[in-house]
Amino acid sequence: MTKHLGLHETLDLHELLAFKNLCLTKSTTMSKLAQDEELQTILEADAAAGIQHIQQIQRFLTNRGEQV
Repeated sequence: MTKHLGLHETLDLHELLAFKNLCLTKSTTMSKLAQDEELQTILEADAAAGIQHIQQIQRFLTNRGEQV
């Protein structure tokens, strides 16, 4: 495997990161507005998973694909 990401791979990861940030914002906002407790729990779990995904993508971009 190569040690660096290609330009198209980096751009794809940036696009995915922007999408995940949007999803996190929406889940966090909607969890505060939701009145149903089960829905709040689902949205909060989605937000927690989104944070982990964003951190993984950021680490991958920071390492520039050097470590998998």
